[in-house]
Amino acid sequence: MSFNLVAAEKAGVAVAVLCRALGVSRSGFYARRGRGDPPKVARARKRDVAVAAVFKEKRERYGAPRVRAVLRARGEAMSRKSVAASMRAQGLVARPRRRFVSTTDSSHGRPTPPNLVNRNFCAAKPNRVWVADTTYLPTQSGFVYLVCVLDLFARRLVGWSVADDLSADLAALALRRATAERRPPRGLVVHTDRGGEFLSRSWTAVLKAAGARPSASATGNCFDNAVAELLLDPRIRGACDTQLARRPRRRLSLPGFLDDWYNDERLHSYNGQASPSAREARWQLNRLAA
Repeated sequence: MSFNLVAAEKAGVAVAVLCRALGVSRSGFYARRGRGDPPKVARARKRDVAVAAVFKEKRERYGAPRVRAVLRARGEAMSRKSVAASMRAQGLVARPRRRFVSTTDSSHGRPTPPNLVNRNFCAAKPNRVWVADTTYLPTQSGFVYLVCVLDLFARRLVGWSVADDLSADLAALALRRATAERRPPRGLVVHTDRGGEFLSRSWTAVLKAAGARPSASATGNCFDNAVAELLLDPRIRGACDTQLARRPRRRLSLPGFLDDWYNDERLHSYNGQASPSAREARWQLNRLAA
């Protein structure tokens, strides 16, 4: 530590004066410079660089467990404590989850289906249980609404739609995209809250066409559909801002963040720090090998 202080201050104060004040020898200081950093310091510096690079690459959304998982996947063995200590030392703090705001209006008086999921947010195979939810994104140009459909097996995003107004057609579009892409078997359970967009005729028509069974949360109980809450990136808001400025009051489309990054790159603790795509691919390989 003393030699580091001498190196930091030698531009303004003579090395001899600094060494005498700190009680170290000049020869020791110059010998240390020739040898470079001790192995422990060099390893710590290399670790910090690797941690900071992953943190930035993952858009400052990952905490220590996910940063460690990425590093281990790349062949760099580090303990969780080491990664957490490095992040603290560098002031790297993952951006927090957005504040929860309810978008559910259950005062529509329509009949609701039973709760078939009952907080059992697990599925043995893909395309057996889906959950859907609506969230709003505050942008500089106003609110936009995003409807997402998730497959519970690997938490994969299988369908979504976004617009600057919330309607039954918006929710039905997300489900229609999901069923067209995944072609689930008959008997699929689709669980939602009691929002009017999920009990509408258009939503019900898509369910019926796919041979799917509806399921709904209990009244006023957000925990019955908690797994459908997505962790969104601020870049989505920027994309929505840009498109609203170009095409106000019209349908919007988002870049590949949801389809690519969320499914293919974002590590999920439910999947053992694997992405939804990787979890599904591993399941498919195991099924073929059986």
